[in-house]
Amino acid sequence: MARRGGGGGVVGVPWLLLLLLGCCGGGIWPRGRIFAAADTDPNDLNVLNTLFTSLNSPGQLTGWQASGGDPCGQSWKGITCSGSGVTKILLPNLGLSGNLAYNMNNLSSLVELDMSQNSLGGGNQIQYNLPNLKLEKLNLAGNQFGGNLPYSISTMPNLKYLYLNNNQLQGNIIDVFSSLYSLSEVDLSSNSLTGDLPQSFTGLSSLKKLNLQNNQFTGSINVLANLPLETLNVANNRFTGWIPSQLKKINSLQTDGNSWSTGPAPPPPPYTAPPPPNRQNSPGQNGDSSSSSGRKSGIGGGGVAGIIISLLVVGAVVAFFLIKRRKRKASMEEHFEQHQPFTSFPSNEVKDMKPIDESTAVDIESLASPASISLKPPPKIERHKSFDDDDFSNKPVAKKRNITPIKATVYSVADLQMATDSFNFDNLVGEGTFGRVYRAQFNDGKVLAIKKLDSTVMSFQSSDDFAELVSNISKLHHPNLNELVGYCMEHGQHLLVYDFHRNGSLHDLLHLSDEYSKPLSWNSRVKIALGSARALEYLHEICSPSIIHKNFKSSNILLDSEFNPHLSDAGLASFIPDAEFQAAEQSAGYTAPEVDMTGQYTLKSDVYSFGVVMLELLTGRRPFDSSRPRSEQSLVRWATPQLHDIDALDRMVDPALKGLYPAKSLSRFADVLALCVQPEPEFRPPMSEVVQALVRLVQRANMTKRMLDGDTSRRPDDEDQDFI
Repeated sequence: MARRGGGGGVVGVPWLLLLLLGCCGGGIWPRGRIFAAADTDPNDLNVLNTLFTSLNSPGQLTGWQASGGDPCGQSWKGITCSGSGVTKILLPNLGLSGNLAYNMNNLSSLVELDMSQNSLGGGNQIQYNLPNLKLEKLNLAGNQFGGNLPYSISTMPNLKYLYLNNNQLQGNIIDVFSSLYSLSEVDLSSNSLTGDLPQSFTGLSSLKKLNLQNNQFTGSINVLANLPLETLNVANNRFTGWIPSQLKKINSLQTDGNSWSTGPAPPPPPYTAPPPPNRQNSPGQNGDSSSSSGRKSGIGGGGVAGIIISLLVVGAVVAFFLIKRRKRKASMEEHFEQHQPFTSFPSNEVKDMKPIDESTAVDIESLASPASISLKPPPKIERHKSFDDDDFSNKPVAKKRNITPIKATVYSVADLQMATDSFNFDNLVGEGTFGRVYRAQFNDGKVLAIKKLDSTVMSFQSSDDFAELVSNISKLHHPNLNELVGYCMEHGQHLLVYDFHRNGSLHDLLHLSDEYSKPLSWNSRVKIALGSARALEYLHEICSPSIIHKNFKSSNILLDSEFNPHLSDAGLASFIPDAEFQAAEQSAGYTAPEVDMTGQYTLKSDVYSFGVVMLELLTGRRPFDSSRPRSEQSLVRWATPQLHDIDALDRMVDPALKGLYPAKSLSRFADVLALCVQPEPEFRPPMSEVVQALVRLVQRANMTKRMLDGDTSRRPDDEDQDFI
């Protein structure tokens, strides 16, 4: 009960009111101090902390911190919140450099991301993991992002505005627009994008504004014909064909700087139905409706039908002669180039490493000389195909003379010798299936990794063979792949230059660390598994044709300073036939049972190898260890029967973890890997499902909170901080 004073007032009440006002943000104390708890969701805070570091901790981002803080309760520049969730990040035109955070997809409440007119990217690809759940506006225009469009755009169902103009984007547009039914404005202008427009554009039923000017697009723009566009700019590209009549009715239309066809337009494309002969033409159809009463016009229904039939006949005749001419040309090429088993294509139509669903242009080309596709390739050419037989059974590939330009630095042998001290043994950091890897220190302070290819494993009959390999690998871009930055092919040498990662390989960290080394936390292990799964998902399901790694193992998973995984050797094994690669590969314990029996590698054999690496992460054991009792030498055989036994699972866990792991997270992790190491390949899940399962595991576990509650030796900013 409040104590009464001499004046009859209640002494305790004013202080109680002040306390309530202070706690409720009434202005007595600043928010976030003394009485107010943090207002920001921990997941969002972690992303913003990581983003601040990825942007090189710029001083212009007032209020931001590399660790901790309260963006929603304090005043962080450009941050808007609703409740505890960050809903907007607006940081345009601030002179920012660096890149986006690797865990941007964890911003589950973000509606708008605007980081336009900065200097982000540095020529690197836009981060793969963009926010996707509620994002409506993505503006990264006016930066220095390179590579292709990130595939995660396809997972943004609410996206309305996409601005990626004035960057350094290149290559074909991958199929990211299939499900973006809310998209209203798209600006991809002033980049270096090539190829035909994807067929998925036809599904953009809400698109009002599209800017594609100042790129290098080819083919027709028929896929845009039926869109509800009000503004369209396709100027200064390499488009051909006719401008659909529907698009000519757009008030704001710019088409200059292309190679449009002249003369009468062909009949409407197959997906555009011609107007019925007994009805008036609708506004979206080809044709010329002379009055509002179609039956009373100068041309009756029969006349319209006659015109259409005539056009179809003329088109058929023209198509006949074109096909005949192409067949004659193809047969001549076949005669003069008997040793080339596949049809030749211009460089911008090479299908080796392009992402999914280009356009129907390649299918049309492949019909031009069907005989050349059915030819059986000579044995000496067979070994130099860029990818696996299953992926190329019915797909034409480019001839070696049509190798696309390689966008990687060319190094001289002298440069690499100087950087490695003439490939001194002291700079040797590893040796694998394809050759030795050396640490290279350059004069500008840059440190890179040099892979000196073993000529007995990867023999190149000509410089074109090696150039083709480099070209294919240089097209692979993903945050969890080890990036190719250069190459050397002087004096018969074949060297590849990659990013160097100071934490070495996962294999060394798990199996070669001494007693003084800090073991990987459970959080870090799940983080490595998820990143590696995303790398395989990219190779299997985003690259087209799919790329089988064949050599997935812990020694090929490199770790950067933040323990983010980077898968190495992607694309190398594809150059070698399965039988030769199997003979060269000596790593025991990773190979799927069907590979041992048939010698054939598939996507599902990669999934098996991934499951083995998950077992390494869980147990800390090697895939095959001859020093152990016979029943425990094969990790898969020993572990598989125990994966669904809770007590046995606890005994299997890497002792280095010292019991610091969430039991439910461990159980779910074991469930995922058990599916991956199924002996029958048909029962193993695709990598996209593995990724989804691991993401759900992370989201449910809330691992950082549980780890920190039971481990006072770690700080929140340690390497095992929350990455959800």
